[in-house]
Amino acid sequence: MRPRLVGINHVALQVDNIEESVAFYTELFEPTDVNRSVPGAAFLRMGDQFLALFERGPRSEEPHFGLVVDDKEAARRRFEEAGVEVLPGRFFDIRDPSGNRVQIVQYDEVQFTKTERVLEGMGLELGKSEEALAELRAKGLAD
Repeated sequence: MRPRLVGINHVALQVDNIEESVAFYTELFEPTDVNRSVPGAAFLRMGDQFLALFERGPRSEEPHFGLVVDDKEAARRRFEEAGVEVLPGRFFDIRDPSGNRVQIVQYDEVQFTKTERVLEGMGLELGKSEEALAELRAKGLAD
Protein backbone atom coordinates (compact mmCIF):
# COMPACT_ATOMS: atom_id res chain seq x y z
CA MET A 1 0.00 0.00 0.00
CA ARG A 2 1.28 3.45 -0.87
CA PRO A 3 1.34 6.17 1.81
CA ARG A 4 -1.09 9.04 1.33
CA LEU A 5 0.19 12.56 0.80
CA VAL A 6 -1.45 14.94 3.26
CA GLY A 7 0.32 18.26 2.64
CA ILE A 8 3.49 20.33 2.77
CA ASN A 9 4.84 21.02 6.26
CA HIS A 10 7.71 23.33 5.36
CA VAL A 11 10.10 24.63 2.74
CA ALA A 12 13.78 25.12 3.59
CA LEU A 13 15.97 27.50 1.58
CA GLN A 14 19.64 28.45 1.64
CA VAL A 15 20.25 32.19 1.76
CA ASP A 16 23.36 34.31 1.31
CA ASN A 17 22.70 36.60 4.29
CA ILE A 18 20.31 35.53 7.05
CA GLU A 19 19.66 39.07 8.35
CA GLU A 20 18.95 40.42 4.88
CA SER A 21 16.66 37.49 4.10
CA VAL A 22 14.70 37.77 7.36
CA ALA A 23 14.30 41.50 6.73
CA PHE A 24 13.11 40.82 3.16
CA TYR A 25 10.44 38.32 4.18
CA THR A 26 9.26 40.20 7.30
CA GLU A 27 9.06 43.56 5.53
CA LEU A 28 6.96 42.09 2.73
CA PHE A 29 4.91 39.59 4.77
CA GLU A 30 3.73 39.19 8.33
CA PRO A 31 4.60 35.71 9.60
CA THR A 32 2.93 34.58 12.81
CA ASP A 33 6.37 34.26 14.43
CA VAL A 34 10.07 34.38 13.60
CA ASN A 35 12.10 31.84 15.55
CA ARG A 36 15.83 32.69 15.69
CA SER A 37 16.84 30.03 18.24
CA VAL A 38 19.31 28.35 15.85
CA PRO A 39 22.43 30.36 14.86
CA GLY A 40 22.53 31.11 11.14
CA ALA A 41 18.89 30.13 10.69
CA ALA A 42 15.41 31.58 10.94
CA PHE A 43 12.05 29.85 10.95
CA LEU A 44 9.22 32.04 9.68
CA ARG A 45 6.05 30.51 11.05
CA MET A 46 2.79 30.59 9.14
CA GLY A 47 0.49 29.09 11.74
CA ASP A 48 1.12 25.37 11.45
CA GLN A 49 3.63 25.60 8.57
CA PHE A 50 6.97 27.35 8.21
CA LEU A 51 9.63 28.69 5.89
CA ALA A 52 13.10 27.71 7.11
CA LEU A 53 16.00 29.94 6.07
CA PHE A 54 19.57 28.64 6.46
CA GLU A 55 22.59 30.81 5.79
CA ARG A 56 25.00 29.30 3.28
CA GLY A 57 28.35 28.27 4.69
CA PRO A 58 29.46 25.56 7.08
CA ARG A 59 25.89 24.45 7.82
CA SER A 60 24.85 21.02 6.57
CA GLU A 61 21.24 21.93 5.70
CA GLU A 62 20.37 22.06 2.05
CA PRO A 63 17.24 23.23 0.27
CA HIS A 64 14.35 20.79 0.71
CA PHE A 65 10.68 20.59 1.42
CA GLY A 66 8.79 18.57 4.00
CA LEU A 67 6.03 16.32 2.70
CA VAL A 68 3.43 15.19 5.22
CA VAL A 69 2.23 11.59 4.89
CA ASP A 70 -0.31 9.54 6.78
CA ASP A 71 2.14 6.72 7.59
CA LYS A 72 5.90 7.29 7.62
CA GLU A 73 6.76 3.61 8.06
CA ALA A 74 4.57 2.67 5.09
CA ALA A 75 6.49 5.31 3.12
CA ARG A 76 9.80 3.80 4.24
CA ARG A 77 8.69 0.32 3.14
CA ARG A 78 7.42 1.64 -0.20
CA PHE A 79 10.71 3.46 -0.86
CA GLU A 80 12.69 0.32 -0.05
CA GLU A 81 10.51 -1.74 -2.42
CA ALA A 82 11.02 0.86 -5.15
CA GLY A 83 14.79 1.04 -4.57
CA VAL A 84 14.69 4.64 -3.34
CA GLU A 85 17.58 5.36 -0.98
CA VAL A 86 16.76 6.86 2.41
CA LEU A 87 19.51 9.39 3.11
CA PRO A 88 21.64 9.07 6.25
CA GLY A 89 20.96 11.49 9.08
CA ARG A 90 18.49 12.18 11.85
CA PHE A 91 15.61 12.98 9.50
CA PHE A 92 13.76 10.78 7.01
CA ASP A 93 14.96 12.26 3.73
CA ILE A 94 15.10 10.99 0.17
CA ARG A 95 16.00 12.45 -3.22
CA ASP A 96 13.66 12.56 -6.17
CA PRO A 97 14.94 11.59 -9.64
CA SER A 98 16.12 15.19 -10.21
CA GLY A 99 18.14 15.26 -6.99
CA ASN A 100 15.75 17.40 -4.96
CA ARG A 101 15.86 16.60 -1.26
CA VAL A 102 12.48 15.65 0.22
CA GLN A 103 11.90 15.27 3.95
CA ILE A 104 9.11 12.88 4.95
CA VAL A 105 7.13 13.68 8.11
CA GLN A 106 4.12 11.90 9.56
CA TYR A 107 0.90 13.86 10.09
CA ASP A 108 0.30 12.90 13.71
CA GLU A 109 3.88 13.82 14.72
CA VAL A 110 4.04 17.45 13.49
CA GLN A 111 2.12 20.65 14.07
CA PHE A 112 0.83 20.80 10.46
CA THR A 113 -2.95 20.33 10.50
CA LYS A 114 -5.91 19.90 8.21
CA THR A 115 -9.48 20.54 9.31
CA GLU A 116 -11.69 17.52 9.93
CA ARG A 117 -13.71 18.48 6.86
CA VAL A 118 -10.61 18.57 4.63
CA LEU A 119 -9.36 15.25 6.02
CA GLU A 120 -12.79 13.74 5.42
CA GLY A 121 -12.79 15.06 1.86
CA MET A 122 -9.39 13.44 1.33
CA GLY A 123 -10.71 10.15 2.69
CA LEU A 124 -8.41 10.28 5.74
CA GLU A 125 -9.05 9.69 9.42
CA LEU A 126 -6.00 11.09 11.19
CA GLY A 127 -5.34 12.40 14.67
CA LYS A 128 -2.42 14.06 16.44
CA SER A 129 0.07 12.80 19.01
CA GLU A 130 0.06 14.48 22.43
CA GLU A 131 3.43 16.09 21.58
CA ALA A 132 2.07 17.61 18.36
CA LEU A 133 -1.05 18.82 20.19
CA ALA A 134 1.10 20.40 22.90
CA GLU A 135 3.12 22.22 20.23
CA LEU A 136 -0.09 23.47 18.60
CA ARG A 137 -1.54 24.54 21.97
CA ALA A 138 1.65 26.42 22.84
CA LYS A 139 1.17 28.46 19.67
CA GLY A 140 -2.54 29.02 20.28
CA LEU A 141 -3.50 26.77 17.36
CA ALA A 142 -5.39 24.04 19.26
CA ASP A 143 -7.69 23.75 22.25
